[in-house]
Amino acid sequence: MKVIELKGLTKFYGKNRGIVDLDLSVEEGDFFGFIGPNGAGKSTTIRTMLGLIKASGGSVRILGKDMDKDKKAILSEVGYLPSETVFYSGMRVREVIKLSANLRKINCKEEAGKLCERLELDTSRKVDELSFGNRKKVGIVCALQSNPRLCILDEPTGGLDPLMQREFFTILKERHAKGASIFLSSHILSEIQKNCSRAAIVRHGKMIACDSVEALAKTNAKRVYIQGEVDLGEMKNIRDVQHMDGGISFLYSGDINILIQTLAKEKIKDLSMSEPDLDEIFMHYYLDGGKQNDND
Repeated sequence: MKVIELKGLTKFYGKNRGIVDLDLSVEEGDFFGFIGPNGAGKSTTIRTMLGLIKASGGSVRILGKDMDKDKKAILSEVGYLPSETVFYSGMRVREVIKLSANLRKINCKEEAGKLCERLELDTSRKVDELSFGNRKKVGIVCALQSNPRLCILDEPTGGLDPLMQREFFTILKERHAKGASIFLSSHILSEIQKNCSRAAIVRHGKMIACDSVEALAKTNAKRVYIQGEVDLGEMKNIRDVQHMDGGISFLYSGDINILIQTLAKEKIKDLSMSEPDLDEIFMHYYLDGGKQNDND
């Protein structure tokens, strides 16, 4: 079953673009990444598909149900963490967590206690006094305490220190192993590469690639390192040129034979090629618009 199915989802703010004609499907049991820098349309996509803001067009099905017809039933099974966590002023952490559980009409006291302990969250403090990272912890507890079938997490690690980030992903992996589906929105590519099995890349409100993380990482581009005097002239298919002491580095996505023929004319002391990391591959998709690769 598809836990998320978006068809032609569109959102405009007046004449300004939010997201445009976005098609996306996530299978049950996926640990799915949603990649894009700030402003790409990630949060707009999430808020629109959860019915928090009204879509300008398209359709949304979550957990096999139509969002327009079954919103209440859908949200009862979804744990959502917004990118910015805001709470009622004057409340204590334990009161916010209890309110969140009461809204679902579920007793989550035991599970909330376990999460607070693992995240080292002091529930006696007032939310007004919390740092950004601790507010994010409160949001995580509220999103996960009901053991939802689908967890939708928008930039979840902002403000968390490295140890808390590690513990957070340990918790998510445990939930995933028990059958929960995870939808993780992030601009931190290493989070996606380490934790997700599939991912989609959004650019200017449109999806430009969707596949397994392994497939997205496969590209004909190579990272080339050269020591020596090199004049690449008008050579094509080169990007991200970095000049180093005594050499040069660049991404090359053209015919390797042409590159070798060109370099054979230069005074080269040493040369190496390697696979680019996900950060560099992301720029390949982002700068060039990438290639749509969605077989769902």
